[in-house]
Amino acid sequence: MNTLHQAMAHPGIAIGLAALAAVCFAGAAVLQHRAVTAEHTPGGHVDPHSRDGLTRAGLVAAARTPGWLFGLALAAGGTTLHALALVLAPLSVVQPIGVLAVPIAVLISMRRTHRRPTAGVVVGVVLAVTGVAVFVLTAAGSATSTPAADSAMALAGAVVALVVVAFAALGLARSGWVRCVALATGGAVAFGLVSALMRAVSQLVTTGASAIISPAVLTALGGLVAALLAGGWLVQQAFAAGAPEVVVACMTVVDPIVAVLLGVVLLGEGASTPVVIWLQLLVAAGLAVVGVVALASHHPDALARREAAALAGVPATRPAPRSASRSSVGSGSRREHVLHRR
Repeated sequence: MNTLHQAMAHPGIAIGLAALAAVCFAGAAVLQHRAVTAEHTPGGHVDPHSRDGLTRAGLVAAARTPGWLFGLALAAGGTTLHALALVLAPLSVVQPIGVLAVPIAVLISMRRTHRRPTAGVVVGVVLAVTGVAVFVLTAAGSATSTPAADSAMALAGAVVALVVVAFAALGLARSGWVRCVALATGGAVAFGLVSALMRAVSQLVTTGASAIISPAVLTALGGLVAALLAGGWLVQQAFAAGAPEVVVACMTVVDPIVAVLLGVVLLGEGASTPVVIWLQLLVAAGLAVVGVVALASHHPDALARREAAALAGVPATRPAPRSASRSSVGSGSRREHVLHRR
């Protein structure tokens, strides 16, 4: 226990673990996106109007590929590192470090596709990273933690569930980059709850407030598993709808914002935070969100979808008639695939 307390006195260890976790998450996103799009759309060509989600059979097929499995292993490693970081430092310090996964994912995709990012992508990444960096530096100075109350965990779980359902419904009803962003945001909100519950369980156990097999801890673990499954499904659907950098950006920006807010509700991490600091956090979070929108709307995948939609005469972010998407645009995608194979 003395070793644990000494580690907790040095948040740099937690920040280092969280940074390594970000590298793992970026690699996992690129690998799983590659596997999912290969199974969802032959040749990786996506119908810009399609609202067809990733089917269970498609997900099962993708999950059998070495790339997806390696991505899962990286994600599991990242989750383990992230969980260790959450034991050593408050949510408001650990969570925002994950935004490092955004530029890492961009660099990985650049190397894989041999193309440079557009100016809009660069601006989006810079805004997202800057916003979250300001967020973490501002939050770190006033973060404290207390064990979570059972009623607070139940209320937070119910509110998060409603928010996740709302984003999932929005994403499944739209197409293009809006679909990708909405689904990834829903997954990020669910993962924010996962992080908050991880931190809550660690606080309950390490402070002696509850035993490992107590009802409070078991309930929190049950909610954690449910949120993890829901978030994982939404993220896989987002991979089928857009680029991995966009999905990673949504997750690493929305996740810390949600987790910090839940940290305030569950653990009282913002009980001593002045109003001025909260205003700074709000501005930083807004800057990060603007960065995500810029990245999503200016990404080459989104631009290609909009160009294809303009040729078809249908807005890229609005649902298109099934017949149109399957005949004109769908046949165009198949022709592109045949030419690509040749």
